[in-house]
Amino acid sequence: MRATLFLGALLSATFAVSAHAAPAASAPADDPVLGQVKQIQTRWETIKFTVPEGEKQTDEMTALGADADSLAAKYPDRVEVLIWDGIVTSERASLVNPISALSLASRARDTLEKAYKMNPTVLDAGAPTSLGVLYYRVPGFPVAFGDKAKARALLEQATRTAPDGLDAWYFYGDFLMTQGEYGKAREAFIHALAIPVRADRKVWDENRRLVITEKLEQIKAKH
Repeated sequence: MRATLFLGALLSATFAVSAHAAPAASAPADDPVLGQVKQIQTRWETIKFTVPEGEKQTDEMTALGADADSLAAKYPDRVEVLIWDGIVTSERASLVNPISALSLASRARDTLEKAYKMNPTVLDAGAPTSLGVLYYRVPGFPVAFGDKAKARALLEQATRTAPDGLDAWYFYGDFLMTQGEYGKAREAFIHALAIPVRADRKVWDENRRLVITEKLEQIKAKH
């Protein structure tokens, strides 16, 4: 049975997260680590948005998770690496059974908490954004660690830190919508759509804006 801990994945975060997803890492020629992070990000986008849901998508995301874990083990002090390891781990949680999902979600939280403590501003507030998604999509006590108050604080911090962060504003709007705060959610989504298009992340950008447009239509139908 498909896990119900998340509304889709992180980065759709998304993430979670999950979808927990954070914006792209720039990859200057003199920083090979960011180049590897960019590869993880690009593979995540391809799997998430172009591979149909099912066994193939799950298998490919699992393989990506293994690579992200290896990169995090090799570079445990690189915030960008930890953020994307957390995002991919959150994504995997949305594709497995509920018991395995909770284990993966908890591991994603721990990884993202570490990244947050190191630097909450990196990748357009990638750590607080992804953590916020986990906290509002995962069930609360006694089932799991979900916490709406923590989610709100983290997502508000993310939007303050990254005023042009598409994911930060999308997930903040989505959170507000789940809380029945439709007017504020609409404002957040409109802000998100006004953010300049990321031509370097065409697949992610187009899909995220499509979902935001759909959310705005849902809000309009409620009024």
